[in-house]
Amino acid sequence: MATNKAQDTVTWEQKMERLRRRSLPERVLRICDDAALRAEYDEARRAADRARILAESDADNSVLAERAAEMGRRYDAAAGALRAASIHLTFRALPRPVLEELLHAHPPTDEQAADGAAFNPDTFPAALIAASSTDGMTEAEARELLDAWSAPDANALWETAWEVQQEARTGQADLGKG
Repeated sequence: MATNKAQDTVTWEQKMERLRRRSLPERVLRICDDAALRAEYDEARRAADRARILAESDADNSVLAERAAEMGRRYDAAAGALRAASIHLTFRALPRPVLEELLHAHPPTDEQAADGAAFNPDTFPAALIAASSTDGMTEAEARELLDAWSAPDANALWETAWEVQQEARTGQADLGKG
């Protein structure tokens, strides 16, 4: 099996420099209260995907190609309208020591620990949301949203902040047998 010659010529110092420059993962939570816009976006995306697949299956068919282009324009318009009507909240992964410190600052109660909790679910979510928000959300504001929003929306807020902490951008290289 051939090796990657470019990778073989990279020095450890060069690798370490690249590793030091890596940015932390980010995730965005899109919030749009306009159900009609969300439905139009979803339908436009599905229609554009279907039309594109049909056009690709018969590349010589100009009617299918025009339909795919039309559905693509519809999708672009729906995506733009959804973006304009949405609020976007961005969350960035915390460096591991910062996350661990935050976890230790919000230990579970004895009862929560007996149930297997690794942190206090009454205090940690708002603290994590605030700490990982790139928009400047405070812990009090995070708590306010978690308490005021519906369960699915509050869960989406919490899950976005938590999941970015778990996001791995590494993988094992399959180099085959040497």
